[in-house]
Amino acid sequence: MKTLFLLPVFLFGLLFGVSACDADLQKGVVAYDRGDFATALRELKPLAEQGNADAQFKLGMMYGQGQDVPQDDQEALKWFRLAAGQGGAFAQTSLGVMYSQGKGVAQDYQEAVKWYRLAAGQGEGGAQYSLGRMYTQGEGVPQDHKEAAKWYGLAAEQGDADAQNNLGLMYYLGQGVPQDVVYAHMWFNLAASQGLEDAKRNIDILIKLMIPSQREKAQSLALACIKKNFKGC
Repeated sequence: MKTLFLLPVFLFGLLFGVSACDADLQKGVVAYDRGDFATALRELKPLAEQGNADAQFKLGMMYGQGQDVPQDDQEALKWFRLAAGQGGAFAQTSLGVMYSQGKGVAQDYQEAVKWYRLAAGQGEGGAQYSLGRMYTQGEGVPQDHKEAAKWYGLAAEQGDADAQNNLGLMYYLGQGVPQDVVYAHMWFNLAASQGLEDAKRNIDILIKLMIPSQREKAQSLALACIKKNFKGC
């Protein structure tokens, strides 16, 4: 009878502990998002030390940006690496950025590509954009405009304005995609609608090269693309 009594108590305690952990994580994330970094650090650091990948990622962000802790790229790298090793897509992207920019570690484009690819494979838009940029510039991979356009396209479908702008440039230049000023204008327009100043400047340049029917078609395509939430444009 003692065993039957103790087992439910143990399970209740285990479930309660998981619930408390989730509550602490949520409290820490909410505090982080509203800029209360002292509370975020207090709630998230113990969880990060216990192996929680979400807490590890947020802690990496705090050290990377010096949010209520001394700015420390190596400490940020440590926490990003731990979270990335558990499959955290945002942490994998952040780790790629660290390697790409040589922050807290020797610059290594191939290592950056490795982490971007892992995150991009999970559908992380920032990693897809970054992978496109690496292929555009030939950093860590052979330069390949077609592959760059593929990754920009995937990020653009998620609403990434920088990817939309870069895809517009590729259509304008005919790099990796057929040259097409209508689709170039469409992608610039979509990026500009999100406030991207570079895209607005690109429209000002491109519009001088287009006839009215091309501008009208580009506008129509952009509106249709927005209605489709950027998918299949």
